[in-house]
Amino acid sequence: MKSFTAVIERDHETGLFVGYVPGFPGAHSQGETLDELNDNLREVIAMLLEDGEPDLEAEFLGTQNVAVA
Repeated sequence: MKSFTAVIERDHETGLFVGYVPGFPGAHSQGETLDELNDNLREVIAMLLEDGEPDLEAEFLGTQNVAVA
């Protein structure tokens, strides 16, 4: 079993949750709930892995707060 970190955002216009795996081309989806998004991402990632191990273009390291005066 493999584990990937997804970045999750909410689209203010549609209210949908949008997620993507940084550096993994094509690994993105959306859903009306977080559970639906997780299921959709799992399905997309599984489909992409059928073509073999991904050559990740980037690695997720975390988030950072940036203060602007």
